Amino acid sequence: MRPSAALRSLAERFDPSVFDAPAGRARLRLAVAGEPAWDAIFEDGRRGLRLEPPHGEPDAELRADGATWAAIERDLSSALDAHARGDLVLRRNLHLCVAFLAATSGSTEPGRLRFETVRTRGRRFSLLEAGTGAPLVMLHGLGGTKASFLPTVAALSGRYRTIAVDLPGFGESGKPLGAPYDPAFFADSVVSLLDALDLDRVHLLGHSLGGRAALEVAFEHPERIEGLVLAAPSLAWLCERPWARYLRLVRPEIGLLQAAPRPIVEGVLRRLVPEAETPLVQAAFDEFLRTFLTARGRVAFYAAARQIYLEEPERFWSRLDDLGPESLFVWGRRDEVVPIGFARHVRSHVPAARHVELGCGHTPQVERPARFHAAIADFLGSLPSPGLAAVA
Repeated sequence: MRPSAALRSLAERFDPSVFDAPAGRARLRLAVAGEPAWDAIFEDGRRGLRLEPPHGEPDAELRADGATWAAIERDLSSALDAHARGDLVLRRNLHLCVAFLAATSGSTEPGRLRFETVRTRGRRFSLLEAGTGAPLVMLHGLGGTKASFLPTVAALSGRYRTIAVDLPGFGESGKPLGAPYDPAFFADSVVSLLDALDLDRVHLLGHSLGGRAALEVAFEHPERIEGLVLAAPSLAWLCERPWARYLRLVRPEIGLLQAAPRPIVEGVLRRLVPEAETPLVQAAFDEFLRTFLTARGRVAFYAAARQIYLEEPERFWSRLDDLGPESLFVWGRRDEVVPIGFARHVRSHVPAARHVELGCGHTPQVERPARFHAAIADFLGSLPSPGLAAVA
């Protein structure tokens, strides 16, 4: 039996210069509902993509029905919309899944979905971009990757140049051992990336840990930010921290050893995210585990989590009083990581900030994407656009 016409067409227009496979090769399983699956094989040095019957474990998996595959073959933008709806399921490795979609789109337009690796100040960043216009830079949460913003890219790339970043220590970006992975480190990294991209002034969106990094950029470099969106941002603890004195003695390099079996880690994730069975959340789990189950990824995770716990509340909250950029805070009413009770304290320190509350847990971009993106669009739409000179 031959692959469907849509799969054959995608394979025929595969552009290896767009495909980003960090390992140099990849096996992607393409599943069509009601039909046999096919493996798309990429190997460095080969110009094309080979389709063959499934064999062994794939590196990534894309599943959809025939109608969805046909729509993707006609127009890549429908792929991101289908993923946001759950009609296109992407599993195991979202980086490779999206790289496949980008490489088979046939698009050469400036706003096409694209990957980029940027090196600056000894650091290596992996980016996912789409769209043109005012730049909107997105920073993921602790243990996440740029792929957690796929729904946001799909929703907002029609109006903005959306740039989703793998922060240092996560995803496909560099994971330097010995880095502090504290807010100052992440902020310095983000500013170095903006410099490398010739972006003088941007809209900045940060989720969780990425929200704390975005705040640090706003504290130290407010002139670089036009609009600041903070989704369940990591904030300094206001309660007692009984383990602080002991945690200061623990080195994050303990992460070089596997500290927790995968089933335990998955169980913790499911408790933190109430709606864990949706395709978008399952894909986000895949991305967390893909990094956390590597030695360097665990070191970065432990170091960043340690810094969150140890941050001195008095200094953080006094700095928040002087937050400069126009800001939108988005809270989840069922968030067990950054409880919505923090909103009251933020309002007292930043009375001019805007707030939105959603009926979700800690990941509004995947749990309540439509309302989340509408709130962002309304907020950014009310602000001046960053200078177009920065977008060139």
